[in-house]
Amino acid sequence: MKTHLKFLSVSLLAGVAMFGMTAPSLAQGQLNMICAPQIEWCQALAVAFEKKTGTKVAVTQKSTGEILAQVRAEKDNPKLDIWFGGTTDPHIVAAEENLSDEYTPPVELMAQQHPWAQDIWAITRKRTVGISIGSIGFGFNTELLARKNIAAPACWADLVKPIYKNEIQIANPNSSGTAYIVIATLVQLMGEEKAFDYLRQMHANVNAYTRSGVAPIKAAARGETGVSVSFMMDIMTEKNAKFPVDGNNPCEGTGYEVAGMSIIKGARNRAEARKFYDWYMTAEAQEIGAKPPANQYHGPANKTAALDPRIPDISKVKLIKYDFAKYGSSAERKRLLDKWDREISSLPR
Repeated sequence: MKTHLKFLSVSLLAGVAMFGMTAPSLAQGQLNMICAPQIEWCQALAVAFEKKTGTKVAVTQKSTGEILAQVRAEKDNPKLDIWFGGTTDPHIVAAEENLSDEYTPPVELMAQQHPWAQDIWAITRKRTVGISIGSIGFGFNTELLARKNIAAPACWADLVKPIYKNEIQIANPNSSGTAYIVIATLVQLMGEEKAFDYLRQMHANVNAYTRSGVAPIKAAARGETGVSVSFMMDIMTEKNAKFPVDGNNPCEGTGYEVAGMSIIKGARNRAEARKFYDWYMTAEAQEIGAKPPANQYHGPANKTAALDPRIPDISKVKLIKYDFAKYGSSAERKRLLDKWDREISSLPR
């Protein structure tokens, strides 16, 4: 029997070689990934990882706040294996609540990551690694603003001017990591009371608080709103898709995100999740985002990754010294969101 089985095994491998199949095509495995960036990027990664390893990847896309809510709800019976992307504050909360798994990637891979990516790994006690970086800016529809004779916003101070009445869209910070980064940025830039006074003034100019952080710039691209408060990489995605949009970084200074990647605690496919985690830390994987069909222009964490010229140059942006440990903590995040609900969301429009 052993001889017979050995013969079948050899015959199978010979058949694989004969028909040009590669070893990864024989690999078995499943990975359930929940993804915060735009779906085109998530799907491109799934296809590339399956091609590389043979692992089947099921992808679900949600906003960052919604992902945290799902991970919390499923903590006793996790259905997800890996959480890709989204601002790091919910990842930090998940680490605090023991919803993500500690993991140490190979030393040589960690050494290739920018210090800001390694810092997130340290803050979360080895549970989340930084995967990309991008700054908060203003997106705007150039044709729409020109027709209305409205100047494009260049500073935070512009967004509270009467000329932007009903022209601004920003996401709801309860569901959007982008919008929470905006609040935390303003608090660090202005001080908390001045920041919330500013948000009250800007509220008068907001026509909608959207569910996801990318929705406002997509609305601006379609001509449904004049201005969005968005990440610059999302603005560039719409601009490079030939929509009449452009963007500015705030003249006073701005905050930024480091997007994160975490393995879910109790993941059913833990080995595959670790394999994906390691794979995405390579330059090869991090270069996928800027290529078709993903067309996403996030600054990669791997220092050796080739930089697409369309990726916004973060070194030319006036950045605040963003405190990820403080503003990513569960208590501070909840406190600021509760305050936003009481003082901003409840205001009439």
